[in-house]
Amino acid sequence: MKKALTLILPVCLFLSSCNWFKTTPEVGVILSEHFKNKIYKDFDTAAYNVVFNRHLDSLQSKLSNPKVIGNFYADKDRRNLLVTRFYINGELDTLKNYLENSNIHGYNPEVFRYKELEKTLSALSANQFKSVSEAYPVLADLELYAASALLKYDTFVGYGSVNPKKVLNRYYVTTTRPDSAAMNKVLETKSLTKLLKDIQPASENYKVLQHTLAVLKKDPSRNAVAIKAVEVNMERARWKIPGLSSEYVEVNIPDFSLTWFKEQDTVTHMKVCVGARREKAYEEKLKTYAKTHSLDDKPKNHQTPVLLSKFSAIEVNPVWNIPVSIAKNEIYNQARRDPYYLSNNNMKVYYKGKLVNDTDTIQWEKYSRDHLPFQFKQGSGSGNALGKFKFMFDNGASIYLHDTNNKSAFGLASRAISHGCVRVEKPLEFAQKMVNGNAEYDQLRMEVNLPPVDTTKMGIYRKKLAKKADTLNVFQLKPKWFGTRKNISVFINYKTAWAENGRVEYRNDVYGLDDALYAAMKKYL
Repeated sequence: MKKALTLILPVCLFLSSCNWFKTTPEVGVILSEHFKNKIYKDFDTAAYNVVFNRHLDSLQSKLSNPKVIGNFYADKDRRNLLVTRFYINGELDTLKNYLENSNIHGYNPEVFRYKELEKTLSALSANQFKSVSEAYPVLADLELYAASALLKYDTFVGYGSVNPKKVLNRYYVTTTRPDSAAMNKVLETKSLTKLLKDIQPASENYKVLQHTLAVLKKDPSRNAVAIKAVEVNMERARWKIPGLSSEYVEVNIPDFSLTWFKEQDTVTHMKVCVGARREKAYEEKLKTYAKTHSLDDKPKNHQTPVLLSKFSAIEVNPVWNIPVSIAKNEIYNQARRDPYYLSNNNMKVYYKGKLVNDTDTIQWEKYSRDHLPFQFKQGSGSGNALGKFKFMFDNGASIYLHDTNNKSAFGLASRAISHGCVRVEKPLEFAQKMVNGNAEYDQLRMEVNLPPVDTTKMGIYRKKLAKKADTLNVFQLKPKWFGTRKNISVFINYKTAWAENGRVEYRNDVYGLDDALYAAMKKYL
């Protein structure tokens, strides 16, 4: 028995060294059958991996997400994954066609290195290799260019080419961006055609913008301004925004309007006033202020931020806690000019948290505007700058929607005039849709001296009016809080072009955000 083993072992070693037991990898079998070319049966995985690693290193500067691609192909079994799955069935050609037509999204196909992918596909399809080793560089390039193009196309078309938080002033909305796990899932797809189809934005708004872009580009020099507006708003439409509920209120800053949506149906629409545009040469003035620290040099920025939140409460007959910036830049100067300004406008002054009883006697010239030690509040009532209603939602910018005692502003064509918060044209109607039912709405109406809709409550209403009119017991109007219906989102948005009734509506770029966004994305167009 020992002699038999001694004879068999050298024979096995000899056969192994002559590749008698070697099996052709899947990519070799597939290409051999497809091209009827025996060279692919000699496919040597070890030799191919050497070529693949060399090309992976040399193409680093050309690949999108090179780190993700490098980690993905660290698994040697994946190094022909896309070619094996999608070359023979024509889906790599489908990818090439999508890249070639990426201009329907406003993109230049060369952003995805379309020509390199086309060149390597053509080289493989020509089937002119004399040995399998000649095919290795082409297969490596094809795999890598396909992976890179697919990841970039998925990101740019499915999520947008720009992360808005990195380029836009006062943009506080979280947008979903693909991470390495999501990218790996893209590369592992079993159906490239389905993936590419699913990537395409499907909203009616996006489709109308797409069609309009195609029409405008027939005369690009004449339509340059409109093309830019459509392209940046297509980019906005590609951003994936989580947390927007099925019922939401959208404020569109450039349109100075508010629209309430429920399951895509419009519940109501009204005018709004938004924050004024920041001063010209803002960045330069900010540098000067950083040196001088003088309020006279501090540039104003009252732009309403882009944000997403959920309504939480309505404050009826609100008190206005006047921001420090407004106190220093406006209230201080008004009080110095007119000693009765504060009392005439129902404003209270606090020093170290304690109420100053007689504001008319404050000698303002003794206090520096830069280090003003007072806090200011405007009491509830018809003269309050916030009007009768304040609509609250959580956010880090101290922004809210509110009524106003300056109704004439809604007659202006350009309504970028506030300090940043949003003034609502029809606050009572807005409040009615926000509260929990008719009973609560009647309570809210009576708080602002309006009769209840339910006439059985007229007795309660008369008692409230009598209490407020009692001259013996001075009535002090105080704010009252009402809860809102759950899961109503508020989305303060910025759109300068959007689809409406099958055509595109355009608005002025009131804050210059289109310019900032276009500057960041134009290298891809």
